[in-house]
Order: sequence, then C-alpha cells, then structure tokens
Amino acid sequence: MTRATPACTLRHLFETPRHRRSVAELIHEAFWTGVPGATVDAMATRLLQASQPDHVPLCLVALHGDEAVGVVNLVDNDDERHTEWSPWLAGMVVRADWRGRGVGSALVSALLDRAWPLGIDRVYFGTDGPGFYTRLGAVVHEQPRPDFWFMRFDRPGA
Repeated sequence: MTRATPACTLRHLFETPRHRRSVAELIHEAFWTGVPGATVDAMATRLLQASQPDHVPLCLVALHGDEAVGVVNLVDNDDERHTEWSPWLAGMVVRADWRGRGVGSALVSALLDRAWPLGIDRVYFGTDGPGFYTRLGAVVHEQPRPDFWFMRFDRPGA
C-alpha cells in the first residue's frame, strides 16, 4: 500500500527491495554503531523478515523519488527484559536532512494504521525523546531512568 506525505511516498520495504541496504544503513547508523558485532549486513538480513503487509514484523520506508529518507519498523520485541510487551515500534529514523518535514510523524501514523487492523491493541517502544511521540498520542508506560522512557500507543477504542 502506498501512502504519501507532502514530500514522500511511504511503502512497505518488501515492495521496494532495492532500498533494503540504504534502510539498513540508516537504522544501523542511528542505533547500532556502538554495539559490538552489529553490522549493516546483519540488519539488511533482518529486514528480510518484514515480507508481508499483514504480519509482524513490518517495515515502512519513506521515499523521496528513489531515495530512502526514513524508516520505521514494527517488531515482536525490542527489549529482552520486557518480553510481555509486544509488539514494538523500533528503528524509527529519518535522515537528518529530512527531519522537521513531517516524515517521522507520517511513518509512525502509517505504521499504527497498519497495526490496529491486525488486532494489536498496544504498540510499545523506548525513547530518550518522548515529546515527538506524545504529540502523536503516545503515553508513558514506564520511566526507568531520568533520561529514558518506555512508551506505548493504545489502539483507539481499545
């Protein structure tokens, strides 16, 4: 399914496989460079799991022309200490030169629009910057440290 933002088109990554490497690079650079043994190739392989539009994991990519400028994922779990919380919004990143243009908001909204029909009532995530997400309707689930929050989106009407 294609969805447009003012400057981008949002698509499932499996619909545009030529962008898998650049999406893996975006995610790796934002979240994994300090993790021993983590590689762009491993992330690219992991992204292959998001292969269906009606099944977790999901991966949505924001495209401007033929460039990937943002990505968001829905995965079963993103924190081994909280296996009871599922699924998770993960790997949400927008290229620095595209931030502030509504791409991140569009990605998160589109991901939730795809999650709710799958019977998902809550989507969890961790962040060090809750303001962006609270503007989109997320609520604090738990704050384990002064600089980090576990948050969630609740399905409307659930």
